[in-house]
Amino acid sequence: MDFGKFKYEADMKAREARKNQANTVLKTVRLRLKIDPHDYATKKGQAEKFLSAGDKVKVMIMFRGREQSRPEMGYRLLQRMAADVEELGSVESAPTQDGRNMVMVIGPHRKKAEARAEQRRRRDTPAAEAAPAEAAAAEGQQA
Repeated sequence: MDFGKFKYEADMKAREARKNQANTVLKTVRLRLKIDPHDYATKKGQAEKFLSAGDKVKVMIMFRGREQSRPEMGYRLLQRMAADVEELGSVESAPTQDGRNMVMVIGPHRKKAEARAEQRRRRDTPAAEAAPAEAAAAEGQQA
């Protein structure tokens, strides 16, 4: 057997394996205790986008001044966020107070590799369906 060919095939296999591997990243969404409903919706949308991509989300509430004396309000806000994104992920670590911040980690239900594969399928499927329609339109113009 040709050793050069064997080495090349082994390298190609390793490259393909690296290409398909996915690392889960911890993304952070930072909130304040007195957040406007529209701003909350924006932050919730960011968290949903991260979870649907297969990444973990760290939701952090920053307390300032007298807000630090009301940690239960921050706990309620984090519970509301967890309930709003429940279909995409579940709470991995419960809300904990860490100095001026309260932190909670939400993990996705799907693995990152599954999310990437589904995104590839969605991206490739419309292109395949659009190609016959474009070909038919081109034939109509020629006739």
